[in-house]
Amino acid sequence: MAGRPVYHNALEAIAGINDGATVMIGGFAARGVPTRLVLALRDRAPKDLTIITNDTSGGWGGRVDCSLLVEARLVRKVIASWPVPASTAVVTPLEQQLRAGEIELEVVPQGTLAERIRAAGAGIGAFYTPTGVGTPFAEGKEVRSIDGQDFLLEYPLSAGFALIRGFRADTLGNLVYRKAARNFNPPMATAARVTIAEVDAVVPAGDLDPEAVVTPGIYVHRLLVPE
Repeated sequence: MAGRPVYHNALEAIAGINDGATVMIGGFAARGVPTRLVLALRDRAPKDLTIITNDTSGGWGGRVDCSLLVEARLVRKVIASWPVPASTAVVTPLEQQLRAGEIELEVVPQGTLAERIRAAGAGIGAFYTPTGVGTPFAEGKEVRSIDGQDFLLEYPLSAGFALIRGFRADTLGNLVYRKAARNFNPPMATAARVTIAEVDAVVPAGDLDPEAVVTPGIYVHRLLVPE
């Protein structure tokens, strides 16, 4: 397998993310967010993006997350589990744009979000889950009874690009993660046509412990390392 391109400039690493792109962005709250890639995407400023992510709540200790893209009015649609902060005293740009009819929001239960992404990477056409039965999440969805229990039919989520955060990579693109930063990053890496991984360092092939590799290099197309 050929070595993966290594970039030091984040804007160069995200080349090809243009207007109308669908982009998955890894992370869970402040853990495992590819901050340099998110900032570069904001600066590149493609419009009408569809963003698939765990959360866009933003505003916690000045952290970098997808809320910056919403604030910059680059996003047409958000698919997320945690779109706004728990505090009702905070009105986020997403809420403002949602009330004005300027953005579309699809809220997905967290486990369902993870499974829809995983299903795309695994080539699964659809799956049934009991999550959301009897709630507004069931509106417009097929409900099927299996062994006396109702399930909702859910479809995979894929993207043109996935921006993820690893810990270290080797030159072949194999990735290891650091603790809680693992979260949504591994399944997103498998569910996009182009996966761009922000890492702390790239080491020679063979230097990573094979037992620690979570994302095989076949799923990773570009690597971003510090300048």
